Parts: sequence; structure tokens; C-alpha cells
Amino acid sequence: QANQNGEIVKDSFPVIGMTCAACASSVESILIHTDGVNKATVNFASSTVLVEYNRSVTHDDLQKALQAVGYDIIIDVEDPSAVQQELQDQNYQAVKKRTIWSAILTLPVFILAMFYMDWVPGRWISLAFTIPVLFWFGRSFFINAFKQTKHGKANMDTLVALSTGIAFIFSLFNTLFPEFWHARGIHPHVYYEAATVIITFISLGKLLEEKAKSNTSTAIKKLMGLQPKTLKVIMDGEEVEMPIASVRKGYIIMVRPGEKIPVDGEVAEGSSFVDESMITGEPVPVEKTKGGKVFAGTVNQKGSFRFTAEKVAGETLLAQIIKLVQEAQGSKAPVQKLVDKIAGIFVPVVMGISIVTFITWMLVGGDNAFTQALLTSVAVLVIACPCALGLATPTAIMVGVGKGAENNILI
Repeated sequence: QANQNGEIVKDSFPVIGMTCAACASSVESILIHTDGVNKATVNFASSTVLVEYNRSVTHDDLQKALQAVGYDIIIDVEDPSAVQQELQDQNYQAVKKRTIWSAILTLPVFILAMFYMDWVPGRWISLAFTIPVLFWFGRSFFINAFKQTKHGKANMDTLVALSTGIAFIFSLFNTLFPEFWHARGIHPHVYYEAATVIITFISLGKLLEEKAKSNTSTAIKKLMGLQPKTLKVIMDGEEVEMPIASVRKGYIIMVRPGEKIPVDGEVAEGSSFVDESMITGEPVPVEKTKGGKVFAGTVNQKGSFRFTAEKVAGETLLAQIIKLVQEAQGSKAPVQKLVDKIAGIFVPVVMGISIVTFITWMLVGGDNAFTQALLTSVAVLVIACPCALGLATPTAIMVGVGKGAENNILI
């Protein structure tokens, strides 16, 4: 219901910067705690957020709230989904590059650790290869973790940054000051390969995730492909071609045989048969004469006619269908609500388990208690990183709804 600030608005925005399910719940909680926002639902698989808010809230307010924590939304552009697609493609290429370089630099570190672990110069070589993997190709994990920590939040990046950072610092200490351990009768080990392999594998996981995300939205793109990009408007008796975004209500539009009808309207002169199967499912073309209604995305058959534009841009029947399909794709199954609750507390719980593991090993670990404690606590942080938890359900819904849309079944 609306409050004294006016009516309630529902808008969907593409989100940038989400890397895991915990990010999605983080975006939701930030928006919900923004003044004037009633509800926010994030679809991690399509990287969008559906926000219900009062008219008093501006898009800039929403954007600033998210930017403070390291996320962003795309606003005030003509085609936000195209901008998001472009950013997604750029991100995919960047992740691909990072993954390949991480793998190339990780291989020698891995070989040295597995087969030449006691060769002292090997430690320095491993250190040289590890620094770029962690702090250049894996820098996004540390940057995101820092931004989250500043606002008292944690996500999967926090786990990656903690586990790799601790393994690196411990190994660096053992490389620079081995005598500290020798004096205590312990042979120090280094774990550079653990840090680099984690970064490489998680980057590979992100690469596969990006690919899956970009593939799931193809059905919506096919529906959008039903809208022609340009149309012919009659102005002062002349035919003028213009982009569909420039059309206003009341324009007289010319449609020739075989062309798609660009917007909704009413036939002004001429007659034809129109294939409306994409809306009605009926294979038989419908006759259109003066006064008949025509809809965007339907295909004109043999005749040509002129019609008056009545509904343009987001008001057309096709635009409404696309919007509803997107909302259906973004809707949450009951199991997803449970997953979101778990995702919200998942990272702090894992960090707690890791600390308990460390303390337990320190108490019962015997001679090499510290090394064992460190390795097992890092292992707990690392194995908790995969993000399938938050991706499985929304991806299944998106693919299902998308497959339906491809077969003209709109859910």
C-alpha cells in the first residue's frame, strides 16, 4: 500500500558486482534498509533486482546505497539489458584472462610443491609466481572482501581472501625466517601452492558460472528479437524511417508485406492478414481492416496498411509479456527462500567453524599443532567457497521458464 509519500513503484534493475549467493542477500538487505524501499528481490542467476519503493525514492538513492558496499545498478539508459549484456561479456573476457594467467603461473608453483618441496630456492621461485596470482589476478577477491568488511558484511570473497591470505602470510614467514622453526626443532613448510590453486580453481568456477548466466537469458532475447529496431512513419505525406524508441502515440506507421508490426495500434487505412500466433497461438492469420487492432511483434502477411500508434515502448502487449516473463524468471521458489536465509548466515558460520577447528588442533595437535591447526582451518574456509548453493534454484527456474518461452509457453 502507498504511504503519505505517494504511490508504490515496481522497477527491475540490472545489478553489477555480485559474485555469490551471499552477495545477492547482501544487495537485498542494503536496499530493504534504504528509506522508502518496501521490498527488494534479487535474482542472482540473471543479475537483476526487483525493487518496490515509494515515488519519494530516486534511482540515485538506490544506486548510492549499493555503490557504498561495492555493488552497482544500471539506471537511466535506453536499453539497460543491452548495457548489462555488454558488461557481462566484458566481465567474462576479464575472468577468462585471469583464469588462464593464474593457471599458467600456478603450474610451476604446484610442481615445485609436489616434487621439490625441500629445495630451498624453490620457495623463492614459488613466492615470485604466487605474488601476481594472489595480488593481481586474484585481487578482486581481496578488494571485495575489504569493501564487505568495512560495512560489517561477509561473502564468499571473504572466505577466499582469508584462506589464501593466511596461507600466503604463513608461507612468507617460513620463507623469510626458517630459523624461527629450526630453533624449535620443526622443519618449516610453505603452502604457496594451496593459495595459488585455490585462486585458480575458484576463478575457473566463476568462469563457468558467467557462461551459465549468459546462456540462460537467450529465451528473453528471442522474445525481444520479435521487436523490430526501426519503422516507417508517415510525416507530411512522406515515409520517414526512424528508430522504434523515437515513436510517439498518434504517429501514422506504414507496414508492408512480411514486416513485423513495431508497436500496438489501430488500422487507419488498407487491409491485410496478420500472423498473431506469437500472442494467441492460433496458426491461422487474422484479417485486419480499418479499425482493427494490431500488436507489436506480430507479422504482416500479404497486404500493406497504415495504422495509428496507440501503445509504444514499455506499454505494448509484447513489452508487457517480456516484463512478466522476466518477473517469473526472477521469482523465488519456496526452497529459494530457505537457501537465501542460509546464504545470509553461511559465511559467518563457516568462519566460526574455522576458528573452532584452529583452537581444537592447537589443544590436541601434539608436536606440529600450529601447522596442523593452520592448515585445517584454512581447509575449512576453502571448501566452503563453491557457490552452487545460491545458483542452483534460480538457474533452474530461469532455464525452465526460458525453455518454455522458446516453445511459446509463457509462464
